[in-house]
Amino acid sequence: MVAHFLRLKLTLLGNTLRRSVWQTIGLCIALLYALFVVGSLVVAAIAGGAADPLLTGHVITLVGTITVLCWWIVPVFVFGVDQTLDPQRFTTFAIPHRSLIAGLAVAGLISVPGLATALAAGGSALAWWREPWLIPVALLGSALGVVACVVGSRAVTTALAPLLESRRYREVVAVTAIIPLVLIGPAIGWATEEIGALSRETNGGSVTVTGDGALLTAVLARFGELAAWTPFGAPWSLPVAVHDGAWGVAAVRLVIAVGTIALLWLVWTRSLAKALVNPPVGGGKGARSKGLGWFDRFPATPVGAVAARCTTYWIRDPRYAAGIGVIFLMPLILWLPARSSGNLELLLLAGPVVAWVLAFSVSNDVGYDYTAFALHVATGTSGRADRWGRALPVLVFGGVVIVLVVLLTLALSGRWDLTAPLLGVCLGTLGLTLGVSSVVSAALVYPVPKPGESPLKSPQGAAMATMLAQLLAMLVVMLLALPLIVLGIWALASGNPLVGWATLVVGVVEGVALLVVGVRMGARTFDRRAPELLQQVQAFP
Repeated sequence: MVAHFLRLKLTLLGNTLRRSVWQTIGLCIALLYALFVVGSLVVAAIAGGAADPLLTGHVITLVGTITVLCWWIVPVFVFGVDQTLDPQRFTTFAIPHRSLIAGLAVAGLISVPGLATALAAGGSALAWWREPWLIPVALLGSALGVVACVVGSRAVTTALAPLLESRRYREVVAVTAIIPLVLIGPAIGWATEEIGALSRETNGGSVTVTGDGALLTAVLARFGELAAWTPFGAPWSLPVAVHDGAWGVAAVRLVIAVGTIALLWLVWTRSLAKALVNPPVGGGKGARSKGLGWFDRFPATPVGAVAARCTTYWIRDPRYAAGIGVIFLMPLILWLPARSSGNLELLLLAGPVVAWVLAFSVSNDVGYDYTAFALHVATGTSGRADRWGRALPVLVFGGVVIVLVVLLTLALSGRWDLTAPLLGVCLGTLGLTLGVSSVVSAALVYPVPKPGESPLKSPQGAAMATMLAQLLAMLVVMLLALPLIVLGIWALASGNPLVGWATLVVGVVEGVALLVVGVRMGARTFDRRAPELLQQVQAFP
């Protein structure tokens, strides 16, 4: 039965790849990237084992702990990312429950993350190549870790399936998930800087490689020991305990690992049995609404109707809300490296970045409309009305947000003398990027998460198309913004008020001019390609 599930999974995967060239390209790129990452990790493990096997064992424990946590947590945010073997489809088949569970568990490894995790886990055992008798112990721990990843992922998603079926819950969770994901990089940078500062204090103000290495070793060993006693890190720490001769500790950690897997298996079995008898039903009570909402606030014109609908999307659609959440976190993201380096002027980058993100977020608005774009085609909405209707909400609400971010960063950095040039750069970036987005969204569309899906979900085969379209648009924006960027840097370096006011004037004039030109070009492209755009969005996988 397990072999049958594997053949079924491979057959479904092959049919998916034959249906879409982009999915085949995306899978090939993902496999190559996964092989590169796995190869790098294995080489690092072998090199670390030659230098310091014990420290390498602690690092493997930490990495394994993070891997297990990601396998358990990420599917909660990206629920339904792999539905090729949805258990609900086997409800009418007389498949023994244990066979169904075993088949789903093994088939769960047939994916890029699953294969990469299994290969990296097996390769990590080579860290003990100088003591070959520990390699079987490491392989046992790696196997238990991989099983914990797969079984834990299935158990968590199956147990939370009734809750995850609620669209409102998915929206809140998906938007909330953006916060820790965005803060991972700045937090790592801040922690690294703090460790370096602590090392300098420990060495009496003299920075030495030996001191930094000793401190880093102590930190990794400490965190590795703590992680080893958790259900996430226990399987990966078995060779470390055996290496130290702590057979009792190794036995306890083995019990923790096996007990965790057994408990997860029990939770998954009972949750799946309940789900197969009483499958969760999504939906629920619809949201109550009074009046016409934003349609009451915008003029009763084609431009006003499109603007009202887009404003509603910005407020209620979690795919847009996720981007807004990143925007409001931008000052905090830049605050951590600015504080660590002592250069608070880094905060001034928040304004231009927010302006670019806001304006560039509508570069695939037609793709986000999905089948609702048929209303524009069926009603004969003109390109001018469509382009200006999508641009107005960004101009009105985005302009207010940008001004607030600029004022906040100026107050935190204390550089009020840069108010005029910073506003010029931000407003110019908003206008010219919005003009480019107006053209791009009428010329290029690519798959995005569908309405109701998690904003963290990436449609299969969309990676390459998304990357190429966004890279092209960003290059155009950079070229058009080059004069404005040069003026802004000049104003920052010279501190000349005249240059600052010139930057403000040039930014506003360039932004308005390129916005008007971009909207007109986008309108002509929209009028010419509207039926083709509808066909493309309806064909999204």
